Amino acid sequence: MNWLNLLGISLGLAMDAFAVSIAAGLTIAPVTPRHTFRLAFHFGLFQFMMPIFGWLAGKEMAAYIEPYDHWLAFGLLWFVGAKMLLDARSEREPESKSDPSRGLMLVTLSVATSIDALAVGLTMALLGVSIWLPAAVIGIVAAAMSTLGVSFGSRLGSRCGHWAEAAGGCVLLVIGGRILISHLAG
Repeated sequence: MNWLNLLGISLGLAMDAFAVSIAAGLTIAPVTPRHTFRLAFHFGLFQFMMPIFGWLAGKEMAAYIEPYDHWLAFGLLWFVGAKMLLDARSEREPESKSDPSRGLMLVTLSVATSIDALAVGLTMALLGVSIWLPAAVIGIVAAAMSTLGVSFGSRLGSRCGHWAEAAGGCVLLVIGGRILISHLAG
C-alpha cells in the first residue's frame, strides 16, 4: 500500500471523528485542553485498534475469501463511503448538553466513529497488507483531526460536520473503486 492510499484511507476514516469533534466543540463551553486531549486520545486509540481487530478477523477468513477479495474490499469501502454520504445528508438532532468527552458517551462516540476502521482492517487482511503501520497512521490522523475538530468547532459551525463526513465518504468511494479497477486490470 502506498502512502497516498494510506493517507487517503486515514483521512476518510478520520472524517467521522472530525465531524463528531466539531459537534463536541460546539456543545462544550468553554473547551479546555483536557476536553481536547480526551476526545483526540480516545478517537485515535479506537481508530488504531479497530483496523487491527478487523485485520485479525480477516486473516482467519482470508483462505476462503481470497478469490473474491477485491470485490469484498470494493463492497466494504463503497458501503462505508455510501453510508457516510447518506449520514452527511440526513438532518440529525443536536446532542444533549452533557459533556461528550467523558464516561460512557465518550466510549460510545469512540466506537461509533471507528466502526468503519474495522471494515478497512478486514479489507487490508484480505489484500494481504500488513496492519501495524496503517493502524498507527489511521490512529494518529484520527487524533489530529479530532484535535482540529474540537478546536475549531465553535468557529466553523454545524455545517462543516456534514461536509467533512461527505468528503470522507467520497474518499472511501474513490479508493474502493481504485482497488477494484486495479485488480480487474491486473
